[in-house]
Amino acid sequence: MSGAVDLSSLKQPPAGAGAASAGGAYEVGEADFETKVLRRSAQVPVVVALYSQRSPGSVELVRLLERLVGESGGAWDLATVEAEPNMRIAQAFGVQGIPTVVAVAGGQPLADFQGAQPEAQVTQWLSAVVDAVAGKLPGAEGAEEGEQPEPEDPRFTAAENALDQGDLPGAEAAYAAIIEAEPGNEEAKSALRQVRFMGRAQTIPESAVQTADAEPDNVDAAFDAADLELLQQRPEAAFDRLIGLIKRTSGEERTRARTRLLELFELFDKTEAFVVAARRKLAAALY
Repeated sequence: MSGAVDLSSLKQPPAGAGAASAGGAYEVGEADFETKVLRRSAQVPVVVALYSQRSPGSVELVRLLERLVGESGGAWDLATVEAEPNMRIAQAFGVQGIPTVVAVAGGQPLADFQGAQPEAQVTQWLSAVVDAVAGKLPGAEGAEEGEQPEPEDPRFTAAENALDQGDLPGAEAAYAAIIEAEPGNEEAKSALRQVRFMGRAQTIPESAVQTADAEPDNVDAAFDAADLELLQQRPEAAFDRLIGLIKRTSGEERTRARTRLLELFELFDKTEAFVVAARRKLAAALY
């Protein structure tokens, strides 16, 4: 998950925001997932709760977990992740529905469940997770001293703090400054691409897909619809829309569509199956 950006602050206040510093609970995005989940899980199991503000059941489950982690005495941590603005985290866990809860220990998924559950069942599941890793985590108190995590880069911390405060221009400027100083810094480049995408995509109306479907040759409408589909975690639909546009257009419009599609590819790992498939479709459309 390294190299992505925490975009959750660009949405409405998340369910977990109020408990960010209480009882081992904190909101996590793509930028701090490695530090707050993967590295932290070497010390205690981290329960990752993927939810959506549009799902009352998932918000209720987050509230329950926030209360339970406050009562746990530090036996585990809770990382709440708003799924829609953190596509790569949801995809990494293979999320099929919201809410999904995954226990991570030693940097690896240990157990999971999907859907709202009664408190008694959630408590039993948590106890099983804690018991399963007792005395086995390399960074836990009393365990043998292992490799220590590298200190965070303060430049990235400043950019992430800007995102946490909803300061999108400030975050963009911070990442751009890193790239100016280190032109080969791929982590900053990836972060900057995603920040710019969110800056563009968060202003698109929900009607963008319907508008593009009604005007299939409207290039700008297709761009908006593709951005919205990506935001909704439907990358295949976004890619297919632009590939179809490339097939129907020529000249400058075709060049614009191809350029935008390549930009969207860069938001994902190039080895992702849906990216590989889309690149093949693009090649067929061009030649």
